[in-house]
Amino acid sequence: MITKRLNIMSSTEIQKKGLIALKETLGITGTIKFLEQFDNGGSGDYTTEKYENDEPEPTDEEIRKMFGY
Repeated sequence: MITKRLNIMSSTEIQKKGLIALKETLGITGTIKFLEQFDNGGSGDYTTEKYENDEPEPTDEEIRKMFGY
């Protein structure tokens, strides 16, 4: 009976080999275009939304209460 060993690669190694394969097959521009298909890019305006619900900074007393001092 012939036993075959599994070639187990880490996620990092799979990503590295995958990118190399894409680059060799599609070229750099094609690889970038391919990867862009999976980039959802987010939505909205982070800078504006960050300050919409701007809460006041906690006081020293509130911070001490949070940490039990």
